[in-house]
Amino acid sequence: MTVNDDSFTNWKNREEIAESMIPLIGKLHRERDVTVLLHSRSLVNKSVVSILKTHRFARQIAGQELSVTETMPFLKALTALDLGPSQIDLGMLATRYQADERGLSIEEFTAEAVAGATGANKIDRREPRDVVLYGFGRIGRLVARLLIEKAGSGNGLRLRAIVVRGGGAQDIVKRASLLRRDSIHGQFQGTITVDEENSTIIANGNAVKVIYADDPSQVDYTEYGIRDAILIDNTGKWRDRAGLSEHLRPGIEKVVLTAPGKGDVPNIVHGVNHDTIKPDEQILSCASCTTNAIVPPLKAMDDEYGVLRGHVETVHSFTNDQNLLDNYHKAERRGRSAPLNMVITETGAASAVAKALPDLKAPISGSSIRVPVPDVSIAILNLQLARETTREEVHDYLRDVSLTSPLKRQIDFTTAPDAVSSDFIGSRHASIVDAGALKVDGDNAILYLWYDNEFGYSCQVVRVVQYVSGVEYPTYPATAV
Repeated sequence: MTVNDDSFTNWKNREEIAESMIPLIGKLHRERDVTVLLHSRSLVNKSVVSILKTHRFARQIAGQELSVTETMPFLKALTALDLGPSQIDLGMLATRYQADERGLSIEEFTAEAVAGATGANKIDRREPRDVVLYGFGRIGRLVARLLIEKAGSGNGLRLRAIVVRGGGAQDIVKRASLLRRDSIHGQFQGTITVDEENSTIIANGNAVKVIYADDPSQVDYTEYGIRDAILIDNTGKWRDRAGLSEHLRPGIEKVVLTAPGKGDVPNIVHGVNHDTIKPDEQILSCASCTTNAIVPPLKAMDDEYGVLRGHVETVHSFTNDQNLLDNYHKAERRGRSAPLNMVITETGAASAVAKALPDLKAPISGSSIRVPVPDVSIAILNLQLARETTREEVHDYLRDVSLTSPLKRQIDFTTAPDAVSSDFIGSRHASIVDAGALKVDGDNAILYLWYDNEFGYSCQVVRVVQYVSGVEYPTYPATAV
């Protein structure tokens, strides 16, 4: 048998194992609210090839490929346990088992590692929490996709309604079409039908009412059977407490803004300061995409090295706020054609750091250049550290942070030598450290951080909503803080 034959036989064997994993992962998700992960990446509703690629990905960050032959025994062990709602990382289980020297069987080790989610320790399933989207633009539609995807067993978050201004004939058909197809993020994973008579979009069995209103005061959500809902404002029209409080209508309990909040509105970056949200807080902001991209690695660097000062330069994709062709715009430079120019503009991300990281005393400045790409940006974070270090040390530290720290859902890591912006479309992390571009000289470190300013940010928004709804289930094995 040739090497090629060996390789192909090995591939077919792994393909068969991955195929057998799918029903086990699906059953755990539907029946027990258990989300199976691999190094923080969900394996729920993934194809055979996607599961194999996710295992392959571990090679570039952990140094060696993780095979389905290694993770499948742990998955089988999970199915035999009395699990409650949780997230369980097969990659972490396999890695820790390899380092464990007690001679436990896989079944014994797995039962011990996820003990907090089994038997008398398991938490109860939460009642579904109603969610309303106010606005249905770029972020609104991606958040809708994520909410529908995460509906799972029917528990957790439930998208009940979308509020938009009326747009004329076949308005709901056109909006459903934009949800179904996206030029950047591709096809919606599932089926979408439209009930025009009842003004309802049905996506993967989820009936979502489309409510037409020009102002928050025009809507009584209880008329649609909506109770104690979280409203996500995607318009950015209201950004202070007074304006956002207009959404606190009958049926709405909390309001989450997908833009930087002003005044005393808490700016939340999940993974960094989400645990500071007060239970009775009704108004909060998820800050900006750039703030979410820079704050987690900034915290990681400050925790390990101390940060004395810093500057962030964002090279940002163009947005709806710019013009396609030269035309009047109230802001400087943004009136010039977005697809034809690099446009210098301001960013509020640097000043927003103080709200998310109040213990960081280092001054952080920032600026931005909009460039002719429709999605994915890069933040160049230039830091003066409190102590000298080496490139190798920072490289290994950030890789470990991406794999094993409490920030592993926010910070990703790539060693791909030819990585470019389009490679990160659809990334679910707040930012991705580009290892090849990392520069360190004594007490100066320059981090290059890719981020999908649409999808990665939307994932952060949903995480915040899950947290305030009480449906963000614990992850096992537990991560050391």
